[in-house]
Amino acid sequence: MLLLLALTVPARSADPDMVFIPGGNFLRGRTHALPDDELKWFPTLLKDERPTRQLLIDSFFIDKHEVTNRQYAEFLKSTAREAPYYWPDGKPPGGKEDYPVVNISWQEAAAYCKWSGKRLPTEAEWEYAARGPAEGLKFPWGNDEPCKEKHARFDGIDGPGKVCQFPENDFGLCDMAGSVWEWCSDRYGREYYGRAPEQNPTGPEEGLYRVLRGGCWADRAKYLTCSYRSYARPVERSPTIGFRCARSFVAK
Repeated sequence: MLLLLALTVPARSADPDMVFIPGGNFLRGRTHALPDDELKWFPTLLKDERPTRQLLIDSFFIDKHEVTNRQYAEFLKSTAREAPYYWPDGKPPGGKEDYPVVNISWQEAAAYCKWSGKRLPTEAEWEYAARGPAEGLKFPWGNDEPCKEKHARFDGIDGPGKVCQFPENDFGLCDMAGSVWEWCSDRYGREYYGRAPEQNPTGPEEGLYRVLRGGCWADRAKYLTCSYRSYARPVERSPTIGFRCARSFVAK
């Protein structure tokens, strides 16, 4: 059972777009079965989502939704950085100001978070936030298989849509599945789960790739689970990759 340690703390962020996530224990990793799990000739299916282990996560804040074109434009204006290549005349596409910004490298995402007084979430924080206060959910909304009309934007060809068009999860977060993949702060380690510390793991110290979570608008339903892990080179830019920010909670 999930143990929330700070559920009664009346924490608020100065940023109205951030949500407080109370610290607690949760079971990280894939607990649901896959059709091929029992095949003796392929016994390590999706090994990087296992072993499942109880982790303790400190309280933190995380953005309610993915960083939008509108928000990223403010960052570019303040820092004189180059706009994403698909922005006409260096400005967000008309009518898509509240869509997730995409084609952002890990370094650019981290720079935005630092500029805004935040950071990228760790992979463990991301999964904890995606699951919500219930234990063992397959998807951010529960165990029902994904539905395009009710749950998330996925398995399509038209790109992401406006943020928060689907119901929030039980922590009050939008689009933790589908829409765009989200950068995490961690380096990717295929066997990291087996050796990670039990409290606030931050990923391997070395590695060529950074973690991506959540699936995207082009993916099939199987990539939308809370436990599914992906990764990319930090310099990667893709119309399927965006991000959201986090901030550590410091009790006063």
